[in-house]
Amino acid sequence: MKKFIKTYGVALVIVAIYSFVKLPVLSLDFLSCISVLIIFFGLAGVLDMMFDRGEKTSKTAKYNFSIAIVLIIFSIAAPFVTSSQILHAKSYRNLLGEVKESEFSKDVSPVSVNDIRLVDEDMAMKLGDKKLGEVPALGSVAKLGKFHIQSVKGELYWVAPLVHRDIIKWITSLEGTNGYVMVSASNPQDVRLVQEIDGKPVKIVYQPEAYLLQDLHRHMYLQGIVNVGMTDFTLEINDEGKAYWVTSLYEHKIGYAGANAVGVATVDAETGETKRYSIKDAPKWIDRIQPQDFVTNQINDWGLYIKGFLNSVISEEGVLVPTEGTSLVYGNDGRAYWYTGITSSGGDESTIGFMLVDTRTKEAKLYKQPGATETAAMRSAEGKVQEKNYEATFPVMYNILGKPTYVSSLKDKAGLVKMVAFVSVEDFSVLGLGETKEEAIRNYREALSSKGNNIKIENDASTETVEGNIVRISPDVKSGNTFYYMTIDTNQSIIFNATSKASTELPLTVVGDKVKISYQKGEKEFVDIVEFDNLSLGNNESVKKEVTEEKIPIEQNGDIKEENINQ
Repeated sequence: MKKFIKTYGVALVIVAIYSFVKLPVLSLDFLSCISVLIIFFGLAGVLDMMFDRGEKTSKTAKYNFSIAIVLIIFSIAAPFVTSSQILHAKSYRNLLGEVKESEFSKDVSPVSVNDIRLVDEDMAMKLGDKKLGEVPALGSVAKLGKFHIQSVKGELYWVAPLVHRDIIKWITSLEGTNGYVMVSASNPQDVRLVQEIDGKPVKIVYQPEAYLLQDLHRHMYLQGIVNVGMTDFTLEINDEGKAYWVTSLYEHKIGYAGANAVGVATVDAETGETKRYSIKDAPKWIDRIQPQDFVTNQINDWGLYIKGFLNSVISEEGVLVPTEGTSLVYGNDGRAYWYTGITSSGGDESTIGFMLVDTRTKEAKLYKQPGATETAAMRSAEGKVQEKNYEATFPVMYNILGKPTYVSSLKDKAGLVKMVAFVSVEDFSVLGLGETKEEAIRNYREALSSKGNNIKIENDASTETVEGNIVRISPDVKSGNTFYYMTIDTNQSIIFNATSKASTELPLTVVGDKVKISYQKGEKEFVDIVEFDNLSLGNNESVKKEVTEEKIPIEQNGDIKEENINQ
């Protein structure tokens, strides 16, 4: 009995040390758990032989070795039997859940030009490094971690923590690194190094780049999160600027594969306080629970095994695949969605539609709308200014003017944004480029109109509308086109201008007419008219009333009488 306790006690201690270092998931749907059992019984057999000084191997040692061998065979055979796509294609396809068809304009609201993302992750890193370089003493001991995009008080920011450069810097900074960097996704000038909140220093003590008990993964493991997998360690900040690590928790749904998020855990980056939530109970400020690679793999399986495994490798009938790259978009409900185009297995530059997957609940919606892939849109934008050798960033899809639209930045060799491109998802030959977002969307609007698209003003979140009476109006001919310049009494600080393309009522407009003008939001002093309506010309009821009440002279038998014209 004493030898028994000694054998298994020492084996247990060694396995505990192994677990502290390797952090295996202690759940039977993870092979790492089987590996722990193999090590435990293998060690127990070896220790039993060492403690038993007889010449023959004891029954206990044989028993332990037998269990270890069985577990090794199991760990080789079980994944194929329980997790192979050949045998479980239907389960892989159903892992994404029910995919509902929906209408794009209902789920993704028209976006204001001010909210359009110009800054991608690479540019955020360059701007963050530049900001960090402004504090030399800080940059020598810390570096920027990975940037993740998130919504903070309704605005999109790239956020990255300051992390330890190496183990030496960690040893000399056990109190943690000093804060995080925020880069606005829509304004490259808005870059912030946050080191204090309400006068209190911000410390990132627990992080993936730390060691021993300050290592984030190990800290969470020792806090009791041992029976589920952990992935996607993301620094997110709440609306008060407090920094938390947000980690997706997952299980395997198809044997030892089919990773599927089942919850999330938060860790206070300074104090280490750890909380575990189900998907339903997660705090609202958490943008993403479903890891990007999980969603991409599940969409791929959903389209690949539409008619089983054999069809996916032989005829590929009806097979659908996600396009290259996935981006984060926000719906009119303020929720975040993973976006990807859906194309046929032929791999051409057209899509049969696109899919949005809720980053929290994994609710998937398919929008069957043929169009261009992200790659085709990038090439179209680059081709428009090919002489400049600009490179397009991976586009983000928005609802622009009621139309699904790719928005991409065009950068020079130095990585600086030089132009902005709006490319129609439906037809990548319809695009608008400009040095500013305002110029690009104006050109995009004209490109849509020239193709016969009816743009409803309620779908245009980039415009403002005013009403007033014309104070001054004057035409001017430039390059064969007549431009009309005007001011109105409700806003005389702005000079409005447009050609008759904006409205056929412009040539008929005179001083004193009441008009309704829609113009590009954000422009000042001299602005382009998007939509023009002369309310005086359109007031038919008033005109009719004046006409019907007008009396005309009628001659009867030499006498002149006045009668109403409507009699």
